Amino acid sequence: MADVVLIAALREETQDLFDDILPVVYCGVGKVNAALHAARLLQRYQPRGVVNFGTAGSRVFAPHTLVDCNKFIQRDMHIKALGFDLGVTPYDHDIPRVLEFPGSGPMNLTCGTGDNFVSSAEALECDVVDMEAYAIAKACYLGGVDFISYKYITDGANEQAADQWLANCRKGASRFHELLTQTPTGDLLLGR
Repeated sequence: MADVVLIAALREETQDLFDDILPVVYCGVGKVNAALHAARLLQRYQPRGVVNFGTAGSRVFAPHTLVDCNKFIQRDMHIKALGFDLGVTPYDHDIPRVLEFPGSGPMNLTCGTGDNFVSSAEALECDVVDMEAYAIAKACYLGGVDFISYKYITDGANEQAADQWLANCRKGASRFHELLTQTPTGDLLLGR
C-alpha cells in the first residue's frame, strides 16, 4: 500500500526524479495503456490519491508553463451520428461527461484526453490536451480515489506541436520535482 502514487506515460517526462519520493508507475502512451496501468496501480497500491504528471499541449498557456488539472474530458469520443454529444461515452450512464476532482493547485484546469497528437484546432473546449489523463481519472473515479494531474506545457497544440514536444518533453520534470519537494502544494499532495 502507498498513500500517493505518481503515474506518468514516459520516463522521458519524469527523468527518474521522483523514485525516491513516491512510487512511480509508467503507463505508456494513450488511453488504453493508461487505463490498464491505472487499474493495476489502484489494485496493487490501494492509494488514497493518484497524481499524474506529464506533458501537454495548450492553446491557452505558453510552453514551459506547469499547470494543474482537476477536470477531465474525453476529447476524441465522437458518436454524434447516434445522437451523443462530442466527448460523451455512449451508454456510460453513471459517468459524467466531465470527471471533476477536488483541486490541489491554483489553476484547476480542464484537460482533454484523446488518442491523437493535437496539431490543429479541436472541437472540444479544454485548457490543455494530452493522451492519458482522462483514462487515469476514470479509473480513479470508479475506484473512489482522489486524482489530480500536473502538466508541463510543451507545445501550442498547433502545426509546430510535434517539433516543440520533442524539444521540450524532458524540461518539465525539474519544475514538477521542485513543486513536490519545496512547496506547500507538494506537502499537500504527498500528505506531509
